[in-house]
Amino acid sequence: MESSAIKKKEMKPKMKKSSYRAFINEIFDGSFMTKDALRRNIKLILLIVACIFVYIGNHYAVIMKLSEIDTLQKELTDVKYEALTISSQLMRESRQSYVRKMVTERGLDLEDSNIPPYKISEK
Repeated sequence: MESSAIKKKEMKPKMKKSSYRAFINEIFDGSFMTKDALRRNIKLILLIVACIFVYIGNHYAVIMKLSEIDTLQKELTDVKYEALTISSQLMRESRQSYVRKMVTERGLDLEDSNIPPYKISEK
């Protein structure tokens, strides 16, 4: 009895290896497509393939959006620096001393007013 039990234990791994080999051979031969199990599960297989295509398409769209976000962020920082540069130039050119200097350089006949501004009101 013990010898028959030992033989069964020894035979099972060999059968699994041969069944794996047989399955792999069926895949390469294409004969697995004629099996009844494939016919029964064709809807599930098509659903899985469709989900895979949707996943790949979604992944590609996400990568494109991330690339676009990255370029827009770089452009935003460039525009912020440009706006900062322009506002500092405006502040420099609107100072009274700079305006006075530009008036004398261009030879305009203008001078500073000694009278403070006042508000005109109607009665």
